[in-house]
Amino acid sequence: MTVQTVALDILSDPICPWCYIGKTHLEKALAQVPDHPFVIQWHPFQLNPEMPEGGMDRRAYLEAKFGGQEGAVRAYAPVVEHARSAGLEINFEAMQRTPNTLDAHRLIHWAGIEHKQHDAVDALFRAYFVEGRDIGDHEVLGDIADGIGLDASVILRLLGSDADRQNIIDRDASAREMGVNSVPTFIVGGKHAVPGAQPPELWLKVIEELSQQLDA
Repeated sequence: MTVQTVALDILSDPICPWCYIGKTHLEKALAQVPDHPFVIQWHPFQLNPEMPEGGMDRRAYLEAKFGGQEGAVRAYAPVVEHARSAGLEINFEAMQRTPNTLDAHRLIHWAGIEHKQHDAVDALFRAYFVEGRDIGDHEVLGDIADGIGLDASVILRLLGSDADRQNIIDRDASAREMGVNSVPTFIVGGKHAVPGAQPPELWLKVIEELSQQLDA
């Protein structure tokens, strides 16, 4: 008997707090339905494609983006609230830099080739939001690669080259051409886009409906 599966493509950026929250909500739903039909793949989308290669001071970035300190605090208040309700603590104090995430997306891509994409996404979120590490730094990315069982020396060599840079840039551009302008965006079965950090209840409903359709 062939088990029917449904593609769940996730457009995300590892410095996007809503992506971290959305992933956590999705995982809570999937844990309740271990025989869910989803085959998950992560895809690149850069929140800040124009970010300098070395990133920038996080406070300066937030104040420029949100029009000063008060604007940044206002913008992040719902993030803090939703993260806590999802059982996540985001260590804002530890986050000193906002990185360019092109290289982090390259790592996710290479991890996918080794069937470790989910581990890479997990480790990048944890490194950035919990440990406050600069995930644009090659040594940090090499360490993350080592932690998920990839060959760090190979990853560092690849990061030092142009390997797959254009691939990531093109896929990011392609997502924007499709109309994606914020993340997370979840695409179910190549057809239905579900934007935002949706609660576990929504995913349980989607899984139930898909299972009924597949049974029929």
